[in-house]
Amino acid sequence: MKLDFKGKTVLITGATSGIGRACASLFSEYGANISMTGRNIDELKITSEKISSDNTISLNGNIRDEDFRKTLVDKTVEKFGGIDVLVNSAGIIASGTIENTSMKDFDDMMDLNVRSVFSLIQLSLPFLEKNQGNIINVSSITGLRAFPGVFAYCISKSAVDQLTRVAALELAEKKIRVNAVNPGVVETNLHKRSGMDNEKYDQFKIHSQSTHPLGRIGQPKEVAALIAFLASAEAGWITGGTFSIDGGRQLTCAR
Repeated sequence: MKLDFKGKTVLITGATSGIGRACASLFSEYGANISMTGRNIDELKITSEKISSDNTISLNGNIRDEDFRKTLVDKTVEKFGGIDVLVNSAGIIASGTIENTSMKDFDDMMDLNVRSVFSLIQLSLPFLEKNQGNIINVSSITGLRAFPGVFAYCISKSAVDQLTRVAALELAEKKIRVNAVNPGVVETNLHKRSGMDNEKYDQFKIHSQSTHPLGRIGQPKEVAALIAFLASAEAGWITGGTFSIDGGRQLTCAR
């Protein structure tokens, strides 16, 4: 199945690495106009160079900033005339339990992982409605299953899943579809950015081979492929779904 996004505009957050970068590359291959953002200007430049397309804009900034979110939407519409797909891929993770998670860490997690998603959806709605577009939220297996040691992250991703379902119901009459993907462990910079050094991350990846029934962790391009399908006309009767893509991890018990 060859997906076609020619003439469509896709706005992607978190495009500096991992799933967001893979989405930018794949949607570009399918002919889409790409508007992408991320905090790391050097990594954002690398993503732009990987795409090598004239039909792209990249805006460096902090998606937690309200003014930047407005600018991002405005510049996208100014450049391409509208928005057809919104991919909310930006996110952070931090370790912590219910006993030792600080209110600042909790607020930071909710602000980026949930509030920015909600805000960008609101800002994009007039343009998504005009084009009968759709939204894909990058959630996590932790939205579906509880894991100790990442207390605030689990809560934030569970909130993203419920946001997805409620938004899908409320926006259905406008012909706007809303779905989420729930990856297991994927080889990205997410855990390293949370403070995990290379040695611990390598150990984590090895351990994760045993916690995912298929015996390996995922790759960003695999998640991007699911996102592209959900955003396509081929998935035109799918909305409100939270789709596991985790090598079977959500089927297992704790170990």
